[in-house]
Amino acid sequence: MSRAPKPKWDVPENSLARSVFGPLGGIVEIGAVAAAGGWDLANVSVGRFVSDRRSDVVRLLEVVQEVGDFGEPFMRIFDELGYLREHPVEAPSLLLWSSGYEDVRSPFDAPDALRRMCRLGADLQLTRFLQALVVAAIARGPDVARGAALIAEAVRIAVGLVGGALAEGSDSARGAATTFRMWRVAFLADLLLPTSPAHPDARSLFREYGHELEKLLGA
Repeated sequence: MSRAPKPKWDVPENSLARSVFGPLGGIVEIGAVAAAGGWDLANVSVGRFVSDRRSDVVRLLEVVQEVGDFGEPFMRIFDELGYLREHPVEAPSLLLWSSGYEDVRSPFDAPDALRRMCRLGADLQLTRFLQALVVAAIARGPDVARGAALIAEAVRIAVGLVGGALAEGSDSARGAATTFRMWRVAFLADLLLPTSPAHPDARSLFREYGHELEKLLGA
């Protein structure tokens, strides 16, 4: 498969990979909590969650690898981070994924607090995941048409993983459209300004990705 000419700026592959895997880890943990039901961390099993969705997880990682043209050593970073292995998901992790949505002085492991953190965390990490994918595609990936198609697929899968943590529930189409709109406001609008820190060539590509993703995600 042919790749777009590499841009003049040089973003380390390690940095790009980690920017994708960070929010993806949050998506997995939040999805596991939502899938367990009842907003009770004692019932959460990341291992079972990943096993039940193995085909989606495998495909998502394949898409991520193609979007960023990541080599196997960098794909192993996600495995080394341990998000796909059985491990406890604790309230402080959800507090981190939700950017401190609950007051640390309050009992933020109560069901209502966990639900709020998961819902905000899902929105936030999906939006950051989309931004990281677009940046990786611009820096290293295929042409915009192919890159946007892959990113749209990745977002739909990720939305399916977080499932019940979203207001849209299991409706992946609505959830993906909402993620796109959040990204468009939170990231894209500022990047397109003449005063933004984005390289002029990258700014043009961000705009192209915005247009393509809008068509693909039906936003």
